[in-house]
Amino acid sequence: MMIYSMTGYASSQRELAQGVLAVELRAVNHRFLDLSLRLPEEFRALEGAIREKLSGRLNRGKLECRINFNQREGANVQLRLNNALVAELLRLADQVKEHQQEAGDLRMGEILRWPGVIESDALPTELLQSTALEILDVALDDFLASRAREGEKLGAILLARADEMEQILAEIKPRLPQIIQEYEARLTQRFVDAIGTADDDRIRQELVLFAQKIDVQEEVDRLATHIAELRRIVKTGGNAGKRLDFLMQELNREANTFGSKSVSVDTTKVSMALKVLIEQMREQIQNIE
Repeated sequence: MMIYSMTGYASSQRELAQGVLAVELRAVNHRFLDLSLRLPEEFRALEGAIREKLSGRLNRGKLECRINFNQREGANVQLRLNNALVAELLRLADQVKEHQQEAGDLRMGEILRWPGVIESDALPTELLQSTALEILDVALDDFLASRAREGEKLGAILLARADEMEQILAEIKPRLPQIIQEYEARLTQRFVDAIGTADDDRIRQELVLFAQKIDVQEEVDRLATHIAELRRIVKTGGNAGKRLDFLMQELNREANTFGSKSVSVDTTKVSMALKVLIEQMREQIQNIE
């Protein structure tokens, strides 16, 4: 299992007797799976089968599937009229007029546009359609491979940012008790400067309570837990995008709380650095399936 990017591109084609049949797939990120098919008229009957193939192997992304058949220059395609079908259409039209006198005659354009009226020695539609599905399978394999390569790069970026966050937390964690002690000392001195003493029991109780409120050890522990979960999701793979996006919300919440409790320039810088890294990860995660 691995994580997949939602962006990708692949194309495949095959040389046929009368021309070149090509399939092209391209996708960008999207909240859900959004399929857009660009098919010539002779491939319209394949729409259901194509959607089934794509949705069976993709989960998210805005994907465009395009099929083209480019007839080879110099390929002489002889057109023929299906006389039997034309005669049958005219016979049925006469029957309709017997029951409904005001019914008009079939026009030439209407007859010529009727499916099967014009025949040619071009490749049979069934062969074109079956070949298109074969080419689609090849293109889809290449497409998923390109998404996997891009997903591997995205995963490496996320793990690198996780390393940076862990390094920042490892550096600040041993200093937290000292930071709190220094702030308590500054606060105590302010009491002394204001009222001449800080020995009052009520003042000491307030200092203890305030020290508990500015203690960020809990946030540090939660951040470490979320980072470990991020690593697990990336290594497990699969449909990780939504899970990682939710995890970024949790990481950002803890980083904000860490910052709101800050009583020193150092912890404020840590909070800002963490939020920058989280935002960088969040931007990359928007491209993960």
